[in-house]
Amino acid sequence: MPQQAVSQAKMIEAALSAIRRKGYAATTVEAICDAAGVTKGSFFHHFRSKEDLVLQTVAHWNRFTNEIFTEADFANASDPRDRLLGYVDFRVAILDRDVSDFTCLLGTLVQETYQSHPAVRAACDDGMSGHIAMLTTDIAAAKALYAPSAAWTPDSVAHFMQAVLQGSFIFAKARLDAQVARDNLGHLRAYLTTILPNDNQGGTHACHIQ
Repeated sequence: MPQQAVSQAKMIEAALSAIRRKGYAATTVEAICDAAGVTKGSFFHHFRSKEDLVLQTVAHWNRFTNEIFTEADFANASDPRDRLLGYVDFRVAILDRDVSDFTCLLGTLVQETYQSHPAVRAACDDGMSGHIAMLTTDIAAAKALYAPSAAWTPDSVAHFMQAVLQGSFIFAKARLDAQVARDNLGHLRAYLTTILPNDNQGGTHACHIQ
Protein backbone atom coordinates (compact mmCIF):
# COMPACT_ATOMS: atom_id res chain seq x y z
CA MET A 1 0.00 0.00 0.00
CA PRO A 2 1.42 3.45 -0.91
CA GLN A 3 2.58 5.56 2.04
CA GLN A 4 -0.11 8.18 1.43
CA ALA A 5 -2.80 5.51 1.59
CA VAL A 6 -1.24 4.15 4.79
CA SER A 7 -1.35 7.59 6.41
CA GLN A 8 -4.95 8.09 5.37
CA ALA A 9 -5.95 4.68 6.73
CA LYS A 10 -4.21 5.42 10.04
CA MET A 11 -6.15 8.66 10.44
CA ILE A 12 -9.44 6.96 9.67
CA GLU A 13 -8.70 4.25 12.25
CA ALA A 14 -7.68 6.89 14.78
CA ALA A 15 -10.90 8.81 14.18
CA LEU A 16 -12.95 5.63 14.46
CA SER A 17 -11.42 4.74 17.81
CA ALA A 18 -11.59 8.25 19.25
CA ILE A 19 -15.18 8.95 18.24
CA ARG A 20 -16.41 5.66 19.70
CA ARG A 21 -14.68 6.50 22.99
CA LYS A 22 -15.18 10.26 23.24
CA GLY A 23 -17.75 11.39 20.70
CA TYR A 24 -17.58 13.79 17.75
CA ALA A 25 -16.99 17.13 19.50
CA ALA A 26 -14.30 15.82 21.85
CA THR A 27 -12.36 14.25 18.99
CA THR A 28 -9.98 16.91 17.71
CA VAL A 29 -7.87 17.01 14.57
CA GLU A 30 -4.79 17.34 16.77
CA ALA A 31 -5.65 14.20 18.72
CA ILE A 32 -6.27 12.25 15.51
CA CYS A 33 -2.93 13.36 14.10
CA ASP A 34 -1.13 12.41 17.32
CA ALA A 35 -2.77 8.96 17.40
CA ALA A 36 -2.01 8.35 13.72
CA GLY A 37 1.54 9.69 13.94
CA VAL A 38 1.05 12.31 11.21
CA THR A 39 1.27 16.08 10.97
CA LYS A 40 -1.65 18.48 10.56
CA GLY A 41 -0.27 19.24 7.13
CA SER A 42 -0.65 15.60 6.23
CA PHE A 43 -4.17 15.62 7.62
CA PHE A 44 -5.28 18.50 5.42
CA HIS A 45 -3.55 16.91 2.44
CA HIS A 46 -5.98 13.99 2.74
CA PHE A 47 -9.10 15.61 4.19
CA ARG A 48 -10.74 18.98 3.65
CA SER A 49 -11.96 19.15 7.24
CA LYS A 50 -12.74 17.10 10.31
CA GLU A 51 -16.23 16.48 8.92
CA ASP A 52 -14.73 15.18 5.68
CA LEU A 53 -12.64 12.71 7.69
CA VAL A 54 -15.71 11.62 9.66
CA LEU A 55 -17.70 11.03 6.48
CA GLN A 56 -14.90 8.84 5.13
CA THR A 57 -14.72 7.09 8.50
CA VAL A 58 -18.44 6.32 8.29
CA ALA A 59 -17.93 4.86 4.81
CA HIS A 60 -15.05 2.75 6.13
CA TRP A 61 -17.21 1.59 9.07
CA ASN A 62 -20.02 0.55 6.73
CA ARG A 63 -17.67 -1.53 4.58
CA PHE A 64 -16.00 -3.05 7.64
CA THR A 65 -19.20 -4.03 9.43
CA ASN A 66 -20.78 -5.35 6.25
CA GLU A 67 -17.85 -7.72 5.82
CA ILE A 68 -18.08 -8.84 9.44
CA PHE A 69 -21.77 -9.72 9.24
CA THR A 70 -21.73 -11.25 5.76
CA GLU A 71 -18.69 -13.41 6.54
CA ALA A 72 -19.76 -14.55 10.03
CA ASP A 73 -20.65 -18.22 10.46
CA PHE A 74 -24.34 -17.52 11.07
CA ALA A 75 -24.63 -15.91 7.63
CA ASN A 76 -23.99 -19.32 6.03
CA ALA A 77 -27.03 -20.99 7.62
CA SER A 78 -29.48 -22.23 5.01
CA ASP A 79 -32.55 -21.35 7.08
CA PRO A 80 -33.28 -17.58 7.30
CA ARG A 81 -34.73 -18.02 10.80
CA ASP A 82 -31.44 -19.54 11.90
CA ARG A 83 -29.58 -16.64 10.32
CA LEU A 84 -31.64 -14.12 12.30
CA LEU A 85 -31.19 -15.95 15.59
CA GLY A 86 -27.51 -16.41 14.78
CA TYR A 87 -27.24 -12.66 14.18
CA VAL A 88 -28.59 -11.97 17.67
CA ASP A 89 -26.28 -14.60 19.17
CA PHE A 90 -23.34 -13.02 17.37
CA ARG A 91 -24.27 -9.63 18.79
CA VAL A 92 -24.37 -11.14 22.27
CA ALA A 93 -20.97 -12.79 21.81
CA ILE A 94 -19.19 -9.50 21.08
CA LEU A 95 -20.53 -7.86 24.24
CA ASP A 96 -17.54 -9.31 26.10
CA ARG A 97 -15.40 -6.50 24.67
CA ASP A 98 -14.99 -3.01 26.09
CA VAL A 99 -18.09 -0.84 25.71
CA SER A 100 -16.44 1.37 23.09
CA ASP A 101 -15.54 -1.72 21.06
CA PHE A 102 -19.05 -3.17 20.72
CA THR A 103 -21.15 -0.03 20.44
CA CYS A 104 -22.03 1.51 17.09
CA LEU A 105 -20.11 4.38 15.48
CA LEU A 106 -23.22 5.47 13.59
CA GLY A 107 -25.43 5.55 16.66
CA THR A 108 -22.78 7.46 18.57
CA LEU A 109 -22.41 10.04 15.82
CA VAL A 110 -26.06 10.58 14.99
CA GLN A 111 -27.05 11.29 18.59
CA GLU A 112 -24.54 14.14 18.73
CA THR A 113 -24.65 15.55 15.21
CA TYR A 114 -28.18 15.06 13.89
CA GLN A 115 -28.89 18.81 14.01
CA SER A 116 -25.44 20.35 13.77
CA HIS A 117 -23.95 18.28 10.92
CA PRO A 118 -26.62 17.26 8.38
CA ALA A 119 -24.13 15.51 6.09
CA VAL A 120 -22.96 13.29 8.94
CA ARG A 121 -26.56 12.58 9.97
CA ALA A 122 -27.44 11.60 6.41
CA ALA A 123 -24.40 9.33 6.12
CA CYS A 124 -25.30 7.61 9.38
CA ASP A 125 -28.89 7.18 8.21
CA ASP A 126 -27.67 5.61 4.97
CA GLY A 127 -25.43 3.20 6.87
CA MET A 128 -28.13 2.19 9.33
CA SER A 129 -30.68 1.82 6.55
CA GLY A 130 -28.33 -0.44 4.62
CA HIS A 131 -27.92 -2.71 7.64
CA ILE A 132 -31.68 -2.76 8.18
CA ALA A 133 -32.16 -3.72 4.52
CA MET A 134 -29.82 -6.68 5.04
CA LEU A 135 -31.86 -7.85 8.01
CA THR A 136 -35.14 -7.23 6.20
CA THR A 137 -34.15 -9.69 3.47
CA ASP A 138 -33.69 -12.51 5.98
CA ILE A 139 -36.78 -11.53 7.96
CA ALA A 140 -38.90 -11.58 4.81
CA ALA A 141 -37.59 -15.02 3.89
CA ALA A 142 -38.20 -16.31 7.42
CA LYS A 143 -41.70 -14.83 7.48
CA ALA A 144 -42.58 -16.61 4.24
CA LEU A 145 -41.59 -19.93 5.83
CA TYR A 146 -42.75 -19.55 9.43
CA ALA A 147 -45.40 -16.80 9.61
CA PRO A 148 -46.79 -16.10 6.14
CA SER A 149 -50.13 -14.77 7.41
CA ALA A 150 -48.74 -12.55 10.18
CA ALA A 151 -49.73 -8.87 9.94
CA TRP A 152 -46.31 -7.44 10.78
CA THR A 153 -43.90 -6.34 8.08
CA PRO A 154 -40.27 -7.47 7.76
CA ASP A 155 -39.09 -3.86 7.60
CA SER A 156 -40.80 -2.98 10.89
CA VAL A 157 -39.17 -5.94 12.65
CA ALA A 158 -35.74 -5.01 11.26
CA HIS A 159 -36.16 -1.47 12.58
CA PHE A 160 -37.26 -2.87 15.94
CA MET A 161 -34.18 -5.08 16.12
CA GLN A 162 -31.92 -2.11 15.52
CA ALA A 163 -33.83 0.02 18.02
CA VAL A 164 -33.22 -2.66 20.66
CA LEU A 165 -29.52 -2.71 19.82
CA GLN A 166 -29.03 1.06 19.77
CA GLY A 167 -30.99 1.51 22.98
CA SER A 168 -28.95 -1.24 24.61
CA PHE A 169 -25.74 0.51 23.57
CA ILE A 170 -26.90 3.71 25.26
CA PHE A 171 -27.62 1.89 28.52
CA ALA A 172 -24.28 0.07 28.32
CA LYS A 173 -22.51 3.42 28.00
CA ALA A 174 -24.51 4.96 30.83
CA ARG A 175 -23.68 2.10 33.18
CA LEU A 176 -20.30 1.08 31.72
CA ASP A 177 -21.69 -2.44 31.80
CA ALA A 178 -22.93 -4.72 29.03
CA GLN A 179 -25.36 -6.75 31.16
CA VAL A 180 -28.41 -4.69 30.24
CA ALA A 181 -27.54 -5.26 26.57
CA ARG A 182 -27.27 -9.02 27.16
CA ASP A 183 -30.67 -9.03 28.84
CA ASN A 184 -32.27 -6.97 26.07
CA LEU A 185 -30.86 -9.20 23.34
CA GLY A 186 -32.14 -12.23 25.23
CA HIS A 187 -35.63 -10.73 25.13
CA LEU A 188 -35.15 -9.89 21.44
CA ARG A 189 -34.22 -13.47 20.66
CA ALA A 190 -37.27 -14.78 22.52
CA TYR A 191 -39.46 -12.32 20.61
CA LEU A 192 -38.14 -13.49 17.26
CA THR A 193 -38.85 -17.12 18.15
CA THR A 194 -42.41 -16.08 19.04
CA ILE A 195 -43.22 -14.21 15.84
CA LEU A 196 -41.38 -16.84 13.74
CA PRO A 197 -42.60 -20.04 15.41
CA ASN A 198 -40.92 -23.29 14.49
CA ASP A 199 -43.70 -25.84 15.03
CA ASN A 200 -41.17 -28.64 14.91
CA GLN A 201 -39.62 -27.16 18.06
CA GLY A 202 -42.85 -26.63 19.91
CA GLY A 203 -43.28 -23.02 18.88
CA THR A 204 -46.46 -21.01 19.28
CA HIS A 205 -48.59 -19.47 16.58
CA ALA A 206 -47.43 -16.31 14.89
CA CYS A 207 -48.23 -13.02 16.58
CA HIS A 208 -50.35 -10.64 14.51
CA ILE A 209 -49.00 -7.21 15.28
CA GLN A 210 -48.85 -3.98 13.35
